[in-house]
Amino acid sequence: MPRNSKQERERERAGDAKMFHAWKKFHREELEAVRADPHAAVLNELFRMFANLESVKSAQLIGFIHAINWAAINHSTRLTVLHEANSAITALRTKRGLEPISDPLPGEPLNAFQRIRAIMFPAPAGKRTSGNG
Repeated sequence: MPRNSKQERERERAGDAKMFHAWKKFHREELEAVRADPHAAVLNELFRMFANLESVKSAQLIGFIHAINWAAINHSTRLTVLHEANSAITALRTKRGLEPISDPLPGEPLNAFQRIRAIMFPAPAGKRTSGNG
């Protein structure tokens, strides 16, 4: 029997689908926890901005994110919020007919996602930051 038989490929796809559904469930639970977090009021406003990204100016979004005290928000919550930012940005780019992800070349300014990540997860003092870090 060939190594990549139809049956084997179907089993792989079924396994992939099962893992994807498990991940979606995990993320839904994480998002529910964030929405119940002590910082939920400000984070829900941020999620509202993500949901309406097409009508939100980049500077307005970055300014709002910059105003949040991320040091007071736990790492897991920040990761969930960053994932939501990534999802919103890639969805908007796709809707506009652009590549979902487009990182700038070295020496170019950071894109919106990279700026958001740098605000939420600042580099330790003395560490240099880059567009890919």
